[in-house]
Amino acid sequence: MSNDLPYQIALSLTPNIGPVQAKILVEQFGTAESIFKAKATALKNIEGIGEIRAASIKGFDQFNEAEEEIRFIEKYSIRPLFITDAAYPQRLLNCYDSPELLFYKGTADLNAAKIIAVVGTRNHTDYGKQVAEKLIKDLAEQNILVVSGLAYGIDAIAHKTALKNNLSTVGVLAHGLDQIYPPQHAGLAKDMAKNGGLLTEFRSRTNPDKHNFPTRNRIVAGMSDATIVIETGIKGGSMITAELANGYNKDVFALPGKVTDSKSAGCNYLIKNNKAILLTDAEELLQVMGWEEKAKNPKERKRQKDLFIELTPDEKIIIAILNEKETVNIDEINLRSGLSSSAVAAAVLSLELQNVILSLPGKLYQLA
Repeated sequence: MSNDLPYQIALSLTPNIGPVQAKILVEQFGTAESIFKAKATALKNIEGIGEIRAASIKGFDQFNEAEEEIRFIEKYSIRPLFITDAAYPQRLLNCYDSPELLFYKGTADLNAAKIIAVVGTRNHTDYGKQVAEKLIKDLAEQNILVVSGLAYGIDAIAHKTALKNNLSTVGVLAHGLDQIYPPQHAGLAKDMAKNGGLLTEFRSRTNPDKHNFPTRNRIVAGMSDATIVIETGIKGGSMITAELANGYNKDVFALPGKVTDSKSAGCNYLIKNNKAILLTDAEELLQVMGWEEKAKNPKERKRQKDLFIELTPDEKIIIAILNEKETVNIDEINLRSGLSSSAVAAAVLSLELQNVILSLPGKLYQLA
């Protein structure tokens, strides 16, 4: 365990310090320990912190709770993931409100090359079940990580179908890892921990209270390349996840349904209002996301190297990524480049203006 872990947990417990403020502080001081050992004047002068939050940090006296959590982590072989950890879901870092600390039990790579979230109603129809199972089965050869919320209905179908087809699957929980909710999914959760994982921002002894679920949903949306809504009413957790994904500039897909079917009302609404791409099969998903495997002509892929254009180091990194595939999603560029999102945006814009790359629907880019 990291020597910084007690301070990392303490930071997540400090009153008035949320994920946004925590990231500001970590960017300024580097480690959680340095934050707690900084002088009050240094803390309060940071933009976004101020006197009240500085006082909360300096007055924090619950390190015993942090130590207790560490004992739980060690006993059950749970991996804490701080925002500076390379294994932390890097896609989440592009979301302004990403948790500063996550708790993880599993084997899946949370930074896999292709990640989808599959969400939907707890009270699904046979139609929704069949489509969810077929979609995930048809993606089996793509080595995609399937993320959902371990809830009844579409969530559980997504997890079970992924396991059945040898795909890793991660359940994002609205409570601590000392319990499973709903309890009927304890067996499923155990299987997922072996071929996938369980992820939460909540420490042990945190119950699955109602307000935790929307909070949980931002992780589902934020750590995925795309969110797929199978069936949902006009209100509910799946709609919240879809709205969050849109807010994070992620692709959202929705399965269309009958206009008279209340369980398809949410999906139809998302499609009608251009908040989701209409989805009927796996092939459409692969096309929009640029995940299709296409034969590449080496001479064609070499064309960019022959351009007599002065490129910056950042632009060269992006060109190298685009040379590997026909099309690449902006989130993959952010993830693989190792650059900040602002640096990627600036480089991509510059390359577009120079007519070196082209912007395509679905936040995709390719060489011109």
